[in-house]
Amino acid sequence: MIMPNFRPITKTIYVNLEYIQNMVRVSWNLPSKNESTERNTERKDEIKHYSPGAKQDLYKKGLNKMADEELDDAIQYFDLALRLDPNFVEAWIKRGYCFFHLGNYAQSILSYDKALAIDPSNTEAWNLKALAYYRMKNYDKAINCVDRVIDLNPNDGMAWYNKACYLSLALRNEEAIDALKKAIEIDVSYAKKAVKDKDLDNIKGDIVFKRINEIVVLEAIRLGHNTPGKMVWVTGMNRDDIEESINSLLAKGLIHKKEVNIASFLTKGKEIQYELTPDIESILAVKARSNEKSVDPQSSILKELLTSVTDAKAAVERGDISSLDECIKKLVDPKGLGSILIERYPDIHRDLRFYHIKLKSDGKNYLDARRSEILSLLSELEVSIAKRN
Repeated sequence: MIMPNFRPITKTIYVNLEYIQNMVRVSWNLPSKNESTERNTERKDEIKHYSPGAKQDLYKKGLNKMADEELDDAIQYFDLALRLDPNFVEAWIKRGYCFFHLGNYAQSILSYDKALAIDPSNTEAWNLKALAYYRMKNYDKAINCVDRVIDLNPNDGMAWYNKACYLSLALRNEEAIDALKKAIEIDVSYAKKAVKDKDLDNIKGDIVFKRINEIVVLEAIRLGHNTPGKMVWVTGMNRDDIEESINSLLAKGLIHKKEVNIASFLTKGKEIQYELTPDIESILAVKARSNEKSVDPQSSILKELLTSVTDAKAAVERGDISSLDECIKKLVDPKGLGSILIERYPDIHRDLRFYHIKLKSDGKNYLDARRSEILSLLSELEVSIAKRN
């Protein structure tokens, strides 16, 4: 809708636009027109005097505001950084991220478009743009965005998985099943995610999805979760689906059941447990190992990742802020080791980024206050990596 300009109410009575503007400024405690002009001039003069590293300083201040969940203030810092360098891709992306979490999806998409105009191969921007369209329920555009990610990296399991979700919501069920199968071929852990994901409800009645349930149950048994109760706990599946999968796997001869005597402090009795047949156990073990290699071309640098975690722990214990900054910077860098964390340990990656921002701004005082928490997080990551390596 186009808002009309003010017009005379009668031939003799006119709306005094300047009077109304002044009343609004007084009631909302806004600066006068002259004051606004003065402030804008001061800000422009301030920008002119920024040092060459000023854009990074402004960007870091924006990140600090993001960490404190002060998103409006963060946007202002990113805008200032972008005045200094309109081609600052990371600032455009973070600006879009802030608008996204404020619920302003249209502005977030505009920011991602600015980043992509500069760097069309930026998969982070394409993924985030897809997510914004997803929140707007514009699933076709979300699919188009994630297709660009897949074009850039056909082995991006997360992109295939998200595509399956968007296709399911768009009621393109056959295509959704194909995309989900591709995601699981890349990384079997997406099968476990799929059984709990409501975005895939439209395809859960498909026979192929029932086979996905069976894959999840097989993987649970391989990892030692050998009773229905344990499977419910670790997979998030409902008991009926687990029982249906167990019966199908028994009929196919892929698992067998056994009765085991159990004893606890209060009770004694027997428990039905399930095991993989020897043939399928060896096949799944081989597939699991080969899958870990195919999931991530960077798997060869897991040792480097483990070394960086160990170095970071040592820096925390020494109280060496400079070394710790370098170690965490390597761990969160999405173009390096951070790509592994984003894919496999996203929660740890998020927490490390937060600690990195706060350590940069508050230094030794923050480290002393959060030493045990940071060490605990790094130890959790160390154990997870050691299990996979």
